[in-house]
Parts: sequence; C-alpha cells; structure tokens
Amino acid sequence: MRLIKLEQPNCNPCKMVSNYLNDAGVEYETVDVTQKPEVAAQYGVMGVPVTILLNERGEEVKRSIAFKPDELDKLVREVV
Repeated sequence: MRLIKLEQPNCNPCKMVSNYLNDAGVEYETVDVTQKPEVAAQYGVMGVPVTILLNERGEEVKRSIAFKPDELDKLVREVV
C-alpha cells in the first residue's frame, strides 16, 4: 500500500496534512495539482488536500478529503 497526497502550494490545510503524515512517520508521494492537473483529473479531485491510499496495483482503496485527523489515521494504519 502507498499514499499519495494531492496539494497546491501555499495551501494551509495541505501543510497540516503533510505535518500529520510526517509526524506519523509514513512515506507518501506529493503531487502538486497546479503542476500536474492530469493527476487530479485521473482521481477526480476537485479540491485539495486529498490523500489517497493505493493498493499494490495502483488502485484507489480509500481517500481522505481536507484535514481530518480521524480519516488520516485510518489511512496511516493501512500503510504502517
């Protein structure tokens, strides 16, 4: 399982999600949707931050929208 986080520069909720994931000690990939809008479109993301848990085949398993520690905690437990 792996996590990807879709974000924009200077987005405070995005920074909060990053801090949460860093504090949890999990690895994740960050995608700047202003640089890669095609990734946002691929996952149907209309706003950021969005954190997505992917399985080994790259298929979405779960997602967390915005900064919601309870939802993020569920994703982190899947990764560690």
